[in-house]
Amino acid sequence: MTHRQHPIGTGFTAASTTADVLAGIDLTGTNVIVTGGHSGLGLETTRALGNAGAAITVGSRDPDRAAVALAGIERVEVSRLDLLDPASIDDFATRYLDLGRPLHVLINNAGLPAPDEPVRDARGYEAQFATNHLGHFQLTLGLLPALRAAHGARVVNVSSGAQRMSDIRWDDPHFTTGYDPHLAYAQSKTANVLFAVELDRRWAEDGIRGYAAHPGVVVGTNLNSAAGEDQLRAMGLIDESGRPIIAPDRGLKTPQQGAATIVFAATSPLLAAIGGVYLKDNDVSPLDEDPKPIVFGADQDVPADIVPHAIDPRSAQRLWELSEQLIKA
Repeated sequence: MTHRQHPIGTGFTAASTTADVLAGIDLTGTNVIVTGGHSGLGLETTRALGNAGAAITVGSRDPDRAAVALAGIERVEVSRLDLLDPASIDDFATRYLDLGRPLHVLINNAGLPAPDEPVRDARGYEAQFATNHLGHFQLTLGLLPALRAAHGARVVNVSSGAQRMSDIRWDDPHFTTGYDPHLAYAQSKTANVLFAVELDRRWAEDGIRGYAAHPGVVVGTNLNSAAGEDQLRAMGLIDESGRPIIAPDRGLKTPQQGAATIVFAATSPLLAAIGGVYLKDNDVSPLDEDPKPIVFGADQDVPADIVPHAIDPRSAQRLWELSEQLIKA
């Protein structure tokens, strides 16, 4: 399989922060949407882009709560968005298009923590696949006119090293049988990558490039905190006193280090000529063609390089077509 997953030598490292990757970049006049941009890595991303001059719209299910979290960040507004509700997604996109603004960067960041028991939306779709992938897929298609109007736009899907754990369950993507919350999460993160691959193939001629970004493991976000303190300690992610263990070379990062790869994907001129790739540690990830199982524990590296099933161009096209069918149903 030919692919673009070759590190380009950006000069940044796993320890680089949002301030590092944004040094010298002026985002004045740049319009950005960040879903879930009011908490966790989304908040760090919003803050960093706002400090660099961008005008940001944050999509949130609870605009009042989001506004409180975003207080003090300039040029930020909040608009209601529920990624499990197709009507809410359409309303959000319509409100944005009605403003007549070009959209330079769309960051599909919001994610659903893995529920122990299967949760389904009103259509019967498994909630992680529906939120993390299908909701963002519908949103991105709805915002296409604004992305085109930017004459140079980027779509960044926040993925995860969990993409290594599961391909798309083509025969049962909604886990009608054999539900496993971790595999459901992994499937949704694989979908984020495949979506970026196919988006870039379809839309690059319109000046719209797609990226998937792995931020690393950041204890304190809703996604990682959902595991509970005992499990986080057993996984080697927090110490005995409950403080996060920071070891960026092992994938364990601060929020500013984790958000850096998202911000890098959204803004770096080093990516001007490349798209449809999965990024980690502020560079293009190499392809791991012989992936080993993910094992958490003290002193364990957390493997996160991209694996073949997550960038397969045939799978990317198949998922796009399946997603179109599912959002129309």
